[in-house]
Amino acid sequence: MDKEYLRKIWKQEEESAHIHGWDFSHINERYEEEKDLPWDYERLVRQYLKCDMDIMDYDTGGGEFLLSLHHPYNKTSATEGYPPNIRLCRDKLLSLGIHFKECDDPSKVPFEDRAFDLIINRHGSFDAGELYRLLRHDGIFITEQVGGDNDRDLVEMVLPGTEKPFPHLNLEEQRKNFEKAGFRILKAEEAYRPITFYDVGAFVWFAHVIEWEFPGFSVDGCFEQLLNMQEMIERDGKVGGTIHRYLIIAGK
Repeated sequence: MDKEYLRKIWKQEEESAHIHGWDFSHINERYEEEKDLPWDYERLVRQYLKCDMDIMDYDTGGGEFLLSLHHPYNKTSATEGYPPNIRLCRDKLLSLGIHFKECDDPSKVPFEDRAFDLIINRHGSFDAGELYRLLRHDGIFITEQVGGDNDRDLVEMVLPGTEKPFPHLNLEEQRKNFEKAGFRILKAEEAYRPITFYDVGAFVWFAHVIEWEFPGFSVDGCFEQLLNMQEMIERDGKVGGTIHRYLIIAGK
């Protein structure tokens, strides 16, 4: 194991760690996650979606999933708060006639009361009270969320003792928030499933992109821990951790 060669290629991954929208294609086939969740987010959204609905995707990323629904553009809205994605959405969504607005505060969404029949949100922020305001009577909110225990075993491998950034993100607490806001819970599930990396460079890229889970991570600062990961991969062919997801479908 040539340590300085490894450092060089890992630092190249570190320097390239940025994404457009929510595109992880850079590490396709070098890692796996969300292969066996007990629900199918897309199928659930399509189950509720009707062509005459006014819909919004809050925290749409680059609009990739929203566009895959092929919903009538004049009945489609979206928000995004991450600056690189905002520019991407303005270029991609506004030109199609989708009602896109910048928003980085889920408690102050710049749309009128009772504007939507369906609001979707995958891995983005939300405020239950604000969602209630935005939905019409019998409106539906569907969200798949990353839980507060996500990737904790991987974090401990490289940054032991790091505090959880979002400990309140779990099904029990969030379900109570929706019920308090006046929603009916139509479906609620939680899951812990594997995440697997087949090379350390893919992990380095991932940890830099998911910087809120791995605060202060760097190749130089975590080099010995990364070498330990390399030994695991050389021995076992992979290094693994655990993702935390939960799903809520709520009706007004």
